[in-house]
Amino acid sequence: MKTLFENTLFGMGNPLLDISAVVDKDFLDKFGLKPNDQILAEDKHKALFEEIVKRSKVEYHAGGSTQNSVKIAQWMIQKPHKVATFFGCIGTDRFGEILKKKAEEAHVDAHYYEQNEEPTGTCAACITGDNRSLVANLAAANCYKKEKHLDLDSNWELVEKAKVYYIAGFFLTVSPESILKVAKHASDNNKIFCMNLSAPFISQFFKEPLMKVMPYVDILFGNETEAATFAKELGFETDDIAEIAKKTQNLPKDNAKRQRVVVFTQGKDDTVATVGRVTMFPVLDIDQNDIVDTNGAGDAFVGGFLSALVQEHALEECIRAGHYSANVIIRRVGCTFPEKPDFH
Repeated sequence: MKTLFENTLFGMGNPLLDISAVVDKDFLDKFGLKPNDQILAEDKHKALFEEIVKRSKVEYHAGGSTQNSVKIAQWMIQKPHKVATFFGCIGTDRFGEILKKKAEEAHVDAHYYEQNEEPTGTCAACITGDNRSLVANLAAANCYKKEKHLDLDSNWELVEKAKVYYIAGFFLTVSPESILKVAKHASDNNKIFCMNLSAPFISQFFKEPLMKVMPYVDILFGNETEAATFAKELGFETDDIAEIAKKTQNLPKDNAKRQRVVVFTQGKDDTVATVGRVTMFPVLDIDQNDIVDTNGAGDAFVGGFLSALVQEHALEECIRAGHYSANVIIRRVGCTFPEKPDFH
């Protein structure tokens, strides 16, 4: 076991409070939602947030894609505490206090930029069967300011302490300049910068900032839908996932010392990864009846992967850890986990 130090893993993203409830097709139709999607809230979704909290079995969980992943990485690592650092913006309100408390309970070293102009962001998880439609109302999360937080010496020191960096593509809609500063630091110092395609809309509408960061990306995550959209946007002219992974691996790269690794998950199908060449890794078997909530499965996979990566394990081992944590999380509501992992 490699000795781990505090703040070795750095994450930055949108801290959101997840509000999840089981809904029906009528509810999805009313708000024009697809059963399995991630979108940003628009004015027409205001009423959705008012309605979902009135559902009988509504649950509140600390969320936000990157925050989920670093939290799960920390859970997989267990000790020491605070191996994972997290930056993001919240409001000075009750939901913000909940996020702070939850980060502390997860032993993540969270440093939030707090402002009082916008309330803490929320994400409505509308669950139908084993599908989940996510509607994110970024609010405060959208107010992250590089010069007010990331650039402060006391915060930047935490960035410099890290060896592995992870930022979900979602943060491209908030502060691409913050992402670039961190990505360049990683590249210049031969550290590992990881990113996630996060959702089809990122490749479609935020392609320019995404491609500005891509030369600095050492490990790129995504699922099969995101990979297909990305390929279409880049004109890859193939829908073969292994081929997309290969072409993505070969996109221009700043730090030539590290070959880019591309990892695409496909739900219950094999995970595709470029380990030198494109390789398929079967996921762990699970009985359909044991699946409670697939929301957070992708975040959990990344979290498990990162926990092995900071310990400098081989790529195959990182994927095995990712498969384990995703398998645990889908048996529970929200991105929650038992007290201790049972991973060997």
